[in-house]
Amino acid sequence: MSRTLTARPTAHATSAVAAPRGLLPVLLTATFMTALDVFVVNVAIPSLQTDLRAGPAAVQWVVAGFGLALAVGLITAGRLGDRYGRRRLFELGLALFTLASAACGLAPTAGALVAARVAQGLAAALMSPQVLAILRTAYSGAAQARAFSMYGLTMGIGAVFGQLIGGVLIRADLFGLDWRSCFLLNLPVGLAALALVRRCLPESRAPHRPGLDPVGVALVTVALTGLVLPLIQGPGAGWPLWTWLCLGASIALLALFAVHQHRGGLAGRSPLLDTRLFAGRAFTTGLLAQLAFSLGQGSFFLVLALYLQPGHGLDALGAGLVFTAIGLGYLVTSTAVHRVTARLGRQTIALGGLLMAAGLGLLGLAVHATGTTGSVWWLAPGLFVDGLGMGLVIAPVTSAVLAVVEPRLAGSAAGLVATVQQVAGALGVALIGILYYAAADPATAFGRSLAALAVLEVLLAGLVQLLPRRTG
Repeated sequence: MSRTLTARPTAHATSAVAAPRGLLPVLLTATFMTALDVFVVNVAIPSLQTDLRAGPAAVQWVVAGFGLALAVGLITAGRLGDRYGRRRLFELGLALFTLASAACGLAPTAGALVAARVAQGLAAALMSPQVLAILRTAYSGAAQARAFSMYGLTMGIGAVFGQLIGGVLIRADLFGLDWRSCFLLNLPVGLAALALVRRCLPESRAPHRPGLDPVGVALVTVALTGLVLPLIQGPGAGWPLWTWLCLGASIALLALFAVHQHRGGLAGRSPLLDTRLFAGRAFTTGLLAQLAFSLGQGSFFLVLALYLQPGHGLDALGAGLVFTAIGLGYLVTSTAVHRVTARLGRQTIALGGLLMAAGLGLLGLAVHATGTTGSVWWLAPGLFVDGLGMGLVIAPVTSAVLAVVEPRLAGSAAGLVATVQQVAGALGVALIGILYYAAADPATAFGRSLAALAVLEVLLAGLVQLLPRRTG
């Protein structure tokens, strides 16, 4: 018999029902699958391009289709969870993600693979805000800090080790599946998680069933499509006129969306995004900190891969092995970050940002000394320090945003946080990509990118000073 958890409308409400033992493993399994599929596809591209005879445009959309669908659907998915039940939407998203993964792994043509990747992105959009909202409403106090710590650990492992996992799978060529194993791996994992959803996850939703706000859904969907699409396509296409027109139109539509949401709230309707979230400084500042961090993360992994592979001539597995230096540092701090946060509060994030800046500085020195001919393992100390900083940021910065949100607004807030992560990631890739490709020499390009990324980490440390002393 399923259980229903209705959160009380207070900022510090605790769960009415103790969180079941299997809740966290189920949520984190889905989180890992999503994070892994963002990064593992980069490793699979050369093989699938040959196997499916995919042209450059199709290959680009194998990557871009997932990211675009994910970014566009998150805010709406957060509202659907508030209205229809977060467990129900999570279960639907997990089922669709598993099916879409099978479609990716069995795709007979490049077009079929692109369609399956778009479906994967939409399914991930259904899941992601529910994970954050359930963590916010099912746990409180120290248990919530530990839960977000495990969430951050899982996200980081998927991101840092995604390239290595993909490289190992393709090198192993299990059952002759080659690149297809990167997607088909999700089938047994997803089916196992689905079998446990109803047993392990209590249902939760907003206490008063919010409306769907179809005008808000239409505005934010078109606006985010117009924003993310040119950020994804623009760098490779040379920023043609249509990309700038889309960006301009998206900004106007986002402004119109904000006005519509605010007026809807004042009129007593149920806006898609409750503007009361921004009434307190803590939420807005936390969201800006999340923006600064996310701007740097995706672009750092991109330029590091470009420096290691085209620059140093490493294959995917060799580059993935270098990435393990970040992973080791990340594991050291992310497994204990909830204890550090209990002592340092918001300064945990600041310390992480400064450590990341220091790690990027060490990387810059190593790149200056070795160029593209020296041993890549001179990068290891800087990568390790950067990983230490990442482990102190990922979970606390997300927790800092959501901890101040009333449980009844958890779905809306989680959708916004996840959207900021995705859009900022696309924006960071576009901006740092411009900086990287402006230099002909890979070592010079990587060094310039590292300097810009270090500035973002220092900015993150500064923004954190505006947060409450205790981050929740």
